[in-house]
Amino acid sequence: MSDPVTALNGVSSDSGIATITGVPLQGMITLRGDLSAAAVKNAATGVAAVDMPGQGEANCVENRGICWMSPDELLVLCPYETVAANIEKMQQTLGIQHALVANVSDARASFRLGGPRAREVLAKLCPVDLSPGAFTPGMFRRTRMAQVPAAFWMRNADTFQIICFRSQARYVFDLLKISAQPGSEVHLYHA
Repeated sequence: MSDPVTALNGVSSDSGIATITGVPLQGMITLRGDLSAAAVKNAATGVAAVDMPGQGEANCVENRGICWMSPDELLVLCPYETVAANIEKMQQTLGIQHALVANVSDARASFRLGGPRAREVLAKLCPVDLSPGAFTPGMFRRTRMAQVPAAFWMRNADTFQIICFRSQARYVFDLLKISAQPGSEVHLYHA
């Protein structure tokens, strides 16, 4: 059996107005169910060791966290090597609660986009208001990045984390790299 690797094996770029870095292997577990049910909340928070985020938010610390994906779906982040044990723990916590738990770690790729102009880079690609007054750290969005589905959240004032399908990782990295080239700057409205 071969060793697992990221989609683009540690790719990075700092040749423009922002840095783009491939995130190391990340455990990602989809949890679908009634998000108001105590068992569902406990399954997510027990594995991620963070509080449940609100709608349209992500609560992440290092490589652990919970991202609100939709009214009945969470993305639970954990260390890659703990996914199998965490799925078992989640299923035990859920008991008879109707829910779906699935390992999507190897089906996704993740990038960090950083720097004081990271908002401008992402604003060129996504139909989301990324002005500082409208999008703040901890906020999460599922959207399209050019022609592909993607999700992202702000880790801090200058850093976004982006998730896409693994099969589209090269396309997303290239989009970010091109968008980070100086020239066609985007001017975001400041509230």
